[in-house]
Amino acid sequence: MQPLQGLTVVTLEHAIAAPFATRQLADLGARVIKIERPGVGDFARGYDQRVRGMASHFVWTNRSKESLTLDVKHPEAARLLRRLVLEKADVVVQNLAPGAAARLGMDYPALSGHKPAIIVCDISGYGGDGPYRDKKAYDLLIQSEAGFVSVTGTADEPCKAGASIADIAAGMYAFSNILAALIERSRTGRGRHIDISMLESLTEWTSYPLYYALDGAAPPPRTGAAHATIYPYGPFPTGADGGSVMLGLQNEREWVNFCEKVLMQPALALDPRFSGNAQRVAHREVLHALIVEACRPLTAPQLIERLEAAQIANARVNTMHEVWEHPQLKARGRWREVGSPVGPLPALLPPGSWDDGDPRLDPVPALGQHTEAILAELGLDAAAIEALRAEAAI
Repeated sequence: MQPLQGLTVVTLEHAIAAPFATRQLADLGARVIKIERPGVGDFARGYDQRVRGMASHFVWTNRSKESLTLDVKHPEAARLLRRLVLEKADVVVQNLAPGAAARLGMDYPALSGHKPAIIVCDISGYGGDGPYRDKKAYDLLIQSEAGFVSVTGTADEPCKAGASIADIAAGMYAFSNILAALIERSRTGRGRHIDISMLESLTEWTSYPLYYALDGAAPPPRTGAAHATIYPYGPFPTGADGGSVMLGLQNEREWVNFCEKVLMQPALALDPRFSGNAQRVAHREVLHALIVEACRPLTAPQLIERLEAAQIANARVNTMHEVWEHPQLKARGRWREVGSPVGPLPALLPPGSWDDGDPRLDPVPALGQHTEAILAELGLDAAAIEALRAEAAI
């Protein structure tokens, strides 16, 4: 039995942060009912068509959910939403515009008065109060506000992360806070309100450079794919094949091994310019040139072979196509299939051990696919459902 089986989540969500949180609840067996706007749905459905006609973001964050289309501005649809929450829901998750959930009566004060055990998780860019409460917030904007962009990129140009890390951070904190609230409710019988801010989530993830710049000190410099404060640590080219290998050293024992067994220059280990990490960082340009010269006659596989022999941490700089074929993911059996409106699609198992059986891996829903079935659970007959459809309420 999956750990959250029997739990029902109703979610008014779009984009990434809330859908990623609720998909993880669905992975653990929760029933997740996703409320979508009739005709268009979650706007992430339209981000692209890269997954055989479906949007990549949507496929990633919405498997194992039920799609119920409701025009929540229609009075009857709004009443049905409230009935659904009060009769069925254990948890409500929303990342609508600030104030929208309260106007719908979907905020914690409005719901907990009728259902004290309800857990309501609000996800927003900046939180439920403060001067930035009503400011629009998208992933790139939060990456900028949280300072992440300022320490990412090259010396000449800052850049964002390739993945939506502000959304992902908020989704992860929403997920973990909901799990904690469920444990608390099992002891007290009461739910709680959870207020998750993308800004606070990503600022937490950026705490190392934040502490590095404590008391007005200079922040870590932007160093591309290299580490800002440890060296050598980053990508190095191999001249024989035009490849690139990522490598990293953590201590002086590894530095000696690196000089002797990788660079084949044991005397470098005694060079005072490179004695200790602080010195290597201070002389990184000189050391970089020496390493590049030593790697010039090597191919990437040859360099990796030397690094492995010296027990130096290393990695290939894989493309997305190479990740699909990654031998470690295959060896650990991490790939599965999920259904979708366009047929079976590959899906990566969530991190963790699934010795007692796979997580829930039900299909990615079509827009409104479960509307009639869910409304029937609330007691509506075919005629009532058709009347709502005629009024564009569903």
